[in-house]
Amino acid sequence: MLEKTFYNTMLKRSFNIPVKVVFWDGKSKLYGEGEPQVTVVFNKKIPLHEITNNASLAFGEAYMRGDLEIHGSIQKLIESAYESADSFMKSSKFRHLMPHQKHTEQQSAEDVQSHYDIGNDFYRLWLDPSMTYSCAYFTPKNKNNDLEAAQLAKVHHILQKLDPQPGKTLLDIGCGWGTLILTAAKEYNLRVTGITLSEEQYKLVQQKINELGLQNQAEVLLEDYRELGDRQYDYVTSVGMFEHVGKENLGQYFRDVAKYMKPDGVALIHGITRQQGGATNAWLNKYIFPGGYLPGLQEIVGEIEGANLQITDMETLRRHYQRTLEIWDQNFNAHREEVAKMFDEQFVRMWDLYLNACAASFESGNIDVVQYLLTNGPSGRSLPMTRGYMLNEK
Repeated sequence: MLEKTFYNTMLKRSFNIPVKVVFWDGKSKLYGEGEPQVTVVFNKKIPLHEITNNASLAFGEAYMRGDLEIHGSIQKLIESAYESADSFMKSSKFRHLMPHQKHTEQQSAEDVQSHYDIGNDFYRLWLDPSMTYSCAYFTPKNKNNDLEAAQLAKVHHILQKLDPQPGKTLLDIGCGWGTLILTAAKEYNLRVTGITLSEEQYKLVQQKINELGLQNQAEVLLEDYRELGDRQYDYVTSVGMFEHVGKENLGQYFRDVAKYMKPDGVALIHGITRQQGGATNAWLNKYIFPGGYLPGLQEIVGEIEGANLQITDMETLRRHYQRTLEIWDQNFNAHREEVAKMFDEQFVRMWDLYLNACAASFESGNIDVVQYLLTNGPSGRSLPMTRGYMLNEK
């Protein structure tokens, strides 16, 4: 009886759409008015102390085990919870247990490898052929939501913001599977360096460099970005990277970006940002991105200023990331059986939940993704005076 009272009190304030909940004893209750848009089934009770310690972790693990089922759109359910002011997703009463994080070079390498080194074959199943694992950019020309075209458009959007001049140098911190540096070398005639902590990514990028005959123009390094020494570049890019450095290292990250920029150098930093302030998520930290921290907008701007960099332009791409994740999840579920053979059903449920939860979080505005165009010197002195040069969308 106590559990039912607790669940009822928690759930009746948690959604802005009608949701049917079927409890472990077979009884059901409708929260909201009208036909239920989503049905949640508790096959087992989740202990109250687990929910009160951290609801996100408790419900996420229950879904992974199959103790909790969701019939209907997972994304819609989570988006609804984020948009409800009194939801357990927002209440500090249900987020007491936050993991301790450390971001030494060794720990950073282990964190990155735990996510990115689970196998290139896995990522090939649901990423686009360019193997780009970050927010795509959907131009008006892309009427069919072609993911590969959108990812290449994102790369060009980033590079064009730099106003790149042929023959100059570019450093990409956290280069992924190399699409950005290879495009910069082939199509913009830049001399490029990519850096990653993922062995799987390093091997594939090196292979692509050799296949394209770019050995004299492109290099990839398997090392920590903090170990580059005194090398400086005309341009610095970093996509989806600062989310991994940790709150305590965010200032040093931007100081390192500044250190690697030549005088009047230009940087484009692209990363997930919370306009409401920095946050972590216990379930994501435990199962998806160990060591992850999403910094707040005000926090990032303060660290940029602290690194003596100047902001020339900022652009939010929240809706683009929502669409990217929705396509990734469609691709992922099209290969669901293959993924289950690679891993197991719990892994499949975990990854499906991750992609849906992130899409919901962007849709609701709980998180955002922002591109920061930065200069090392008086703001924009080395760039054109108007933004038109950025918008030659390919």
